[in-house]
Amino acid sequence: MKQTTLPTIQVLSSQGWQDFELLDSGDGETLVRVGAHKLIRPEPQAIWSKALPKSDWKAADAVMVPTSGEHGGYWKFNQPVPETWVIDYKGLKSEIHLSTSRHIGIFPEQANHWDWIENQAHTANRPIKVINLFGYTGMATAAAARGGAQVTHVDAAKQAVNWASHNLELSGLGDAPVRWLIEDARKYLKREAKRKSFYDGIILDPPKFGRGPSGSVWEYFKDISDLLALCKQVLTAHPRFICLTSYAIQASALVLHEALGEIVKGLGGELNCGELVTVEKSQGRILSHALFARWCAD
Repeated sequence: MKQTTLPTIQVLSSQGWQDFELLDSGDGETLVRVGAHKLIRPEPQAIWSKALPKSDWKAADAVMVPTSGEHGGYWKFNQPVPETWVIDYKGLKSEIHLSTSRHIGIFPEQANHWDWIENQAHTANRPIKVINLFGYTGMATAAAARGGAQVTHVDAAKQAVNWASHNLELSGLGDAPVRWLIEDARKYLKREAKRKSFYDGIILDPPKFGRGPSGSVWEYFKDISDLLALCKQVLTAHPRFICLTSYAIQASALVLHEALGEIVKGLGGELNCGELVTVEKSQGRILSHALFARWCAD
């Protein structure tokens, strides 16, 4: 019987933030600083008790009050907050917007990915083409572009694509070679495979559930294997990297490891998996946000 080498689960946090802090967490909420503003957001995984006194929490500028549905809610403002403001991560800039969604326009725990993606592009020592699927507001796109890659940014939401393009301009990368596409990821990959259009790097952060521009439905556990198979069809003969993130926490990082391993079988390189986390300032507790698997060539 063949001996199986078990993978190591990595826990990755982002060390370079100046404009974001997880100040405290507990009782199903987080207290975060985003630029100059303190926000309270729902976080079901914060099952412990809050460490900071109530006065610190009451001093928050705004509180996201959840309503029915996974992402529904509204903001209750304790202090005047601008409609938008800009935060910076090592020169990559993102506009923050408090909307009716619980999201604010950025996932700070992914900053470790941005560093890694930029490094993969920069150290390739050759021009590479990268596709960012479910690209959202474009921080990974900006990182790849700053590393020297030619990037295709794909998202089904026009608002997200416009936001991402604006963030690229804010980051001083407005002239970078980026294509912006409002597309369904799977349909676009199928067309790219037929056109024999290939990519050296793939970034994908699919949602648990979503709808494409034509009403097509995305369900993570039903559709992820088909998506990864399509990704394999558009890889170049000598790919550079793949970065897969999942917020479907009921899965496991090991599931992503094995699924991505099927795609890169025979390519050599290094395959890792784990969790993206933020570390709390008050007590040093670790809050997990997402699972990931990453592969890069030797």
